[in-house]
Amino acid sequence: MTDSFDDSHLTPPPAPPTDRASLLDGVRFAFGTLTVLPARITRWDRPAARTGMACAPLAGLVVGLLAAVPGALLLLGGGGPLLAAVATVAVPAALTRALHLDGLADTADALGSAKPADAALRIMKQSDIGPFGVVALAFVLLLQVAALADLYADSWIRGALAAVLAAVAARLAMTLASRDGVPPARPGGLGAAVAGVVPRGAAAAIAVAVVLPAAAAALPMGAAAAAQHGAAVLAALVAAEFLLRRCVRRFDGVTGDVFGALAEVSATVVLVVLALG
Repeated sequence: MTDSFDDSHLTPPPAPPTDRASLLDGVRFAFGTLTVLPARITRWDRPAARTGMACAPLAGLVVGLLAAVPGALLLLGGGGPLLAAVATVAVPAALTRALHLDGLADTADALGSAKPADAALRIMKQSDIGPFGVVALAFVLLLQVAALADLYADSWIRGALAAVLAAVAARLAMTLASRDGVPPARPGGLGAAVAGVVPRGAAAAIAVAVVLPAAAAALPMGAAAAAQHGAAVLAALVAAEFLLRRCVRRFDGVTGDVFGALAEVSATVVLVVLALG
C-alpha cells in the first residue's frame, strides 16, 4: 500500500496569515482532501486548512449518507443484513480510495514495530503492509460488518443511521486531532498541513455540535436510543483521543496515516456501541 496521505507533493501550508478562508474554501478543502468527491481545492494555506478541518464532519455526513443508501436499498429489496452491511462498509472505502484503511494499516505496523520514532515513521511510509497492519485491517473490517449486520437485522433505519453517524464521528475525530497543540511528526504530508490549525475552543464546540444532533436524530426511537447514539459518539472520541496521544508519544506528532487510523477506529467504536443496544 502507498501512503498517499504523505505524498511529497503535499507540502505544509505557509505560516498562518492574518486573513481568513471562506466557508466555501473550507468545504472544498475538506471534501478535496478527505474524499474523492469532486471538489477543487482553491486555497492551500493555514486558514483554509483550519476552516477545512472544522468542516470535516460535514464531509463525513455526505459520505455516511451515500454509504447508507445501498445498504438500506438492499435490505428493502430483499437482501440480507450481512449483504447490506458489506455494501455499506464498502462505500466509505471507495469514497476515500481506501486511504483511511491504508492509514490504519500503516499506523498499526509503525506502532507494533517497537522501533524509535524515526524508524517507525519510515515503516509507516513504506509501500508494503506488515502483519500488524493485516491484523488491524481484518479486525476493524470484521467488526464494522458484524456490527452493521446486527443493526440492519433490527431495521434498515437503525443500520442507515449508524452508517451516517459512524462516518461523521470518523471525521470529527480528525477535527479534534487537528486542534492547537498537536504537532506534526514530520514536515511533509497532510499531517503537517493540518496539525494544530483548529483552535481548541472551536474543536470543542464542533464536538458538541455533532454529539447533540446525533442524539436528537435517534429521539424518534426513544430517549434510551437517543442517549445511546450520543454516547456512541463520545465513546468514539475517547478511543480516538487515546490513540492520538499514543501516536504523539510514539512518533512525536501526527501524520496523515494517523488521521486515517483515527477515522477508522472512531467509526468502528460507534458501530460497536450502537450494536450493543
